[in-house]
Amino acid sequence: MSISLGTITVLLVLIRVAFKQFFSTAQSLGPDDKVILGTLALRISCTIINVQGLAAHGLGKDVWTMDPSELTTFVKFLYVMEILYLAELSLIKLSLSLFYLFIFPGAIIRRLLWGTAIFNILFGVAFVVTAVFQCSPISYYWTQYVEHSGGNCVNINVFGWANAAISVAADIWLIALPLSQVRALNLHWKKKLGVTVMFLTGAFVTIVSILRLRSLIFFANSSNPTWDQWSIAYWSTIEVNVGMICTCLPSLRLILLRLFPQLGSGSRSGRSYGVQSQAQTNASKRLSNKEQHHLSDLESSKGHPWQRIDTESIS
Repeated sequence: MSISLGTITVLLVLIRVAFKQFFSTAQSLGPDDKVILGTLALRISCTIINVQGLAAHGLGKDVWTMDPSELTTFVKFLYVMEILYLAELSLIKLSLSLFYLFIFPGAIIRRLLWGTAIFNILFGVAFVVTAVFQCSPISYYWTQYVEHSGGNCVNINVFGWANAAISVAADIWLIALPLSQVRALNLHWKKKLGVTVMFLTGAFVTIVSILRLRSLIFFANSSNPTWDQWSIAYWSTIEVNVGMICTCLPSLRLILLRLFPQLGSGSRSGRSYGVQSQAQTNASKRLSNKEQHHLSDLESSKGHPWQRIDTESIS
């Protein structure tokens, strides 16, 4: 599953990046695209570690059937995987926050989104640093199971629960913020429904995060960690990959609208393109040129079909 789901994620991210770079009005990558590219690099690394590291060295095996050297190698890979996973989650949320900044020009929502972006950065750095130095010495993380060397670690269960709980809360917040703006959009109710469904796809990631948290609670009482770690790895893989896929949906929507313009029909004004609220028009004047280029990808333009984008592109 890690390979198949990872392949889909890589393909969709590359399509998103190629579209933004060569076919969008601005023909450049935004900060959200660059962040998701960095996340993709981590995801590829995690997929390799999942297959060549964890799965090849004990994931899903009974711990008492493993020799000490194999167990040590497994835990080393698990250590790296844990750090990369925490970084991935924060980067996905940061990418979404930055993307919403280019969609919603309102002063209040932008302040909230900037605050969310800053929180995601601080949240990510704090948990990654804690994960790196969770044991003293660091090597005690993987030697504690096979040697009687001295050392100590933070409570890994409490650490995992705290991260998962905050992550779920952040996911809900990132769903609620854009949904709060849908009502103000000057769109036909069918388009508003499409926009709402688009944002609610993030709820699936939240559900997966909750299921992963449930597996962490079960893992806390495990006497067979290499066996029971499988469920955590399973939900973590789905969580990160689906999260990245969700960040690519707006670009995929644009591509579909350009290939099949009839999908964008039904705006309140009777036009397929160029529907924009007065608040967006006024606020866009205060944006930088680069931001206005990005907003133009959410508005009307005339000419070649590959230079014309429906306002409903975020749906």
